[in-house]
Amino acid sequence: MSINEKTETKKKKFDLPVVLTVSFSHLVADTYSAFLAPVLPLLISGLGITKFQAGLLDFARKIPSLLNPLFGMIADRLDAKYFLILGCIIITVSMSLLGAVNDFTTLFILIFIAGFGTSIYHVPGPVIIKKVATEKLGLGLSFYMLGGEFARFLGPLVILSAISLWTFEGSWKVMPLGLFVAVFLYFKVRKISVHKKNENGNAKLKDYRKYLRFFVIITGIVVFRSGMHSALTLYLPTYMNFKGNSLWLSGISLSVLQFAGAAGTFTIGILSDKFGRKKTLLLLSLLNPLLMFAFIFSSGFFIFPVLALSGFILLGSNPIILALVQERDTENLSFLNGTYMTISFVGSSAMVLTVGLLSDIFGLDTTYMITAFLAIGVIPFVLMLKETKAA
Repeated sequence: MSINEKTETKKKKFDLPVVLTVSFSHLVADTYSAFLAPVLPLLISGLGITKFQAGLLDFARKIPSLLNPLFGMIADRLDAKYFLILGCIIITVSMSLLGAVNDFTTLFILIFIAGFGTSIYHVPGPVIIKKVATEKLGLGLSFYMLGGEFARFLGPLVILSAISLWTFEGSWKVMPLGLFVAVFLYFKVRKISVHKKNENGNAKLKDYRKYLRFFVIITGIVVFRSGMHSALTLYLPTYMNFKGNSLWLSGISLSVLQFAGAAGTFTIGILSDKFGRKKTLLLLSLLNPLLMFAFIFSSGFFIFPVLALSGFILLGSNPIILALVQERDTENLSFLNGTYMTISFVGSSAMVLTVGLLSDIFGLDTTYMITAFLAIGVIPFVLMLKETKAA
């Protein structure tokens, strides 16, 4: 960070209107992205696809993330805030058409297009937050991640309500809402300056080698965490439906998890500002597998409190990891953010496919147990992190 940039940061205060604007856009985009999991039971039964193919759909959504570093490099050289609007439009249109698809191939392509929109949308968002949150980065990213997590609570409710009103085939009627919001966002973010020209230009690619160890650690955290994450998000409605619950109750269980996750995202990000990223993340990593075992052996009403606590702890770690990436001392934050997104999406996609394959072979009950044991593997990687100073 240059001397001028440090001086500028000291002068600036936490810009709440910009933080809320970007966070609201995150809410909208991820609401539509959250349509897939609650309708998976309908897609599996209607199209006759396997759970492994269901995992392939989530993989299709994440394939474009391989280009995130490229998108990040572009964003480091251009004012890429318009990626937010374009990405929001692509996600809205593609995810609204899930009920109109009649075969797996078309569905795969549609999800892939949605994934492209997700990739170009998410690269500049945290970078804007980094600029306007100043020293309260954890708070700013908590607002940003709150939008995403609360969207995953709203998503199942929106799509299931649409299906109740218009049937699955008519659920495309939710599309105008997202398009209207995209237009609204254009007028709100067009004056936000995402980047200024760096005094010495952008760093060369060889300079990123010093972050290799950090991203190896992040990869370990992402991979071992993603088994439990996919089991409790993408496959949760299918698991609950498999246990004999209705489609509505299965979808509501996901909303309970995501709503609690939204609360955790906001709260834990702020706590990490005070107590340090590593200490907070280590505590969450110790609790995650314990809560997963508690959920597996719960029944009846007790499932929902356990799910809520699991969502609070599991999803609450997201802003901590994102803050760790944004705190790297570099002029190329969009590139590093894109690199993290690629690691996150590819690592989680591999685990989604693994969970789907294991479910086809051993069943969902055994697979959920396996993901609980895998979550223990996060702990040694967290211990390898260097502690950051609390605010």
